Amino acid sequence: MDGIQPNSEKHSFSIKLWPPSRKTRLVLVDRMTDNMSAPTIFTRKYGRLDKEEAVETAKQIEEKVFSTANQHYEKQPDGDGSSAVQIYAKECSRLILEVLKRGLGTTEVREVPTSEKAHEGCFDISKGPRAFIEFEEAVELLQPLKAPGNSYTKICFSNRSFGLGAAHVAEPILASLKSQLKEVDLSDFIAVRPEAEALEVMNIFSAALEGCSLKSLNLSNNALGEKGIRAFGALLKSQDHLEELYLMNDGISEEAARAVCELAPPTEKLRVLQFHNNMTGDEGALAISEVVKQSPLLEDFRCSSTRVGSEGGAALSEALEACEHLKKLDLRDNMFGVEAGVALSKALLKHAKLTEVYLSYLNLEDEGAVAIANALKDSAPSLEVLEMAGNDITSVASPALAACLATKQLLNKLNLAENELKDDGAIQIAKSLDEGHAQLRELDMNTNSMGWVGAKVLARVVVRKPVFKMLNINGNFISNDGVDEVKDVFKKSPRMLGSLNENDPEGGDDDDYEKEAEGDDDEAGELGAKLKNLNVGEDYRHTLGVVGRV
Repeated sequence: MDGIQPNSEKHSFSIKLWPPSRKTRLVLVDRMTDNMSAPTIFTRKYGRLDKEEAVETAKQIEEKVFSTANQHYEKQPDGDGSSAVQIYAKECSRLILEVLKRGLGTTEVREVPTSEKAHEGCFDISKGPRAFIEFEEAVELLQPLKAPGNSYTKICFSNRSFGLGAAHVAEPILASLKSQLKEVDLSDFIAVRPEAEALEVMNIFSAALEGCSLKSLNLSNNALGEKGIRAFGALLKSQDHLEELYLMNDGISEEAARAVCELAPPTEKLRVLQFHNNMTGDEGALAISEVVKQSPLLEDFRCSSTRVGSEGGAALSEALEACEHLKKLDLRDNMFGVEAGVALSKALLKHAKLTEVYLSYLNLEDEGAVAIANALKDSAPSLEVLEMAGNDITSVASPALAACLATKQLLNKLNLAENELKDDGAIQIAKSLDEGHAQLRELDMNTNSMGWVGAKVLARVVVRKPVFKMLNINGNFISNDGVDEVKDVFKKSPRMLGSLNENDPEGGDDDDYEKEAEGDDDEAGELGAKLKNLNVGEDYRHTLGVVGRV
């Protein structure tokens, strides 16, 4: 086996790290070629080689460095070769950077697109693979921030995990930029670091940035918890003009939420507040609701996947009544229940500027859904997105939903998936969308115990919309013949119809509708009346094949 030398006298094995196999050397050449020819932080800064030039240069570097490392190894033949490997790796990296800096060969001079020139004030090291950053790389990477007279107003250190050495490099640089920075993104910048080191890094950044007059601060994806929030206390307290605050996926527990409430800067100017994917719970929601109450200009509030129940949901809903400028509301994936849903409906009456509402998986049931639909019907005239999936909504609530949807002529996305609307509900939803709704692009009614009747009515409505893109009716109980008929509706635009691979043609009560349509006049009367009430002309009579005899 390569690299393992038997020692018969000691009856043991010693591992030899040098020399590398030919295969390993070729892999390194390939990687160096990519590093000099593909878009990276350094090739964007210094220019890059064309592919052929990069291949030849990589081969030359590898051969030269291999010879140097091998000479070192031969002077220490009894060693394991680790020092030779270090020389091999470090010298390759050094020479690659040297080549790029010198502009050896036919380096590419990149023309900066107009759209990028508009963002010259942004210093961003987040592109590329997620990776650690230590002292030496930080010195090189952050050098542009030290340039006299630079115009950077936004920094993004996301996706790079700062160690203490790198943090100490960044500290004086950030302190020197206090007067000009307006946006700071420190999301995911301490990944996999031990807690003690991570907290010290956060304290260093907080102290360095304290006193900046920021408009936007993103501390997401850092598993902050209460300790992390308090580590950023100096920075948070010093903000008087903050407009956007992001604390997503930060382990914001009840205690951490209280710390946010305690340390949060004045929020009179706050427009965006996002807490997605935390462990906030009801008690934490009570604390967050205090921040919301003091944010009258809030336009975008996200508190999704935060384990908030009925009490916390009611508190947040009450707090949102003060936010009359709200445009986007995302409360998905919580445990609000009916009571909090009704409380939320009262707040929605005051939100005339809403354009996007995400209320899926809140356990609203029919009562909560009806209350919200009634509130939205009388507000939010410019609503573009409505999501209420997974709320145990049945056809009982469909008249209220339909009445609401009929008034939303700017709607472009509707998601009512994973409910129990069945054919009755689907027909009423289709009727509400039939007239107008020229902007409708997506309709998701998957997993609603719907049969061929509802499916085909929905298909006939949306296929005529001028900009429609996708109908999802998967996971329902559409008969095989019904599937064929729906596909026929979309024969000229098959991409508009989503997959039906989870449809169950044997499930549900599809047969009951067919029997009802074929029964005596009394039995057919109820369904026939519903279909006639669609008021969409003879096309529907041909579509359903059951109205002609009613």
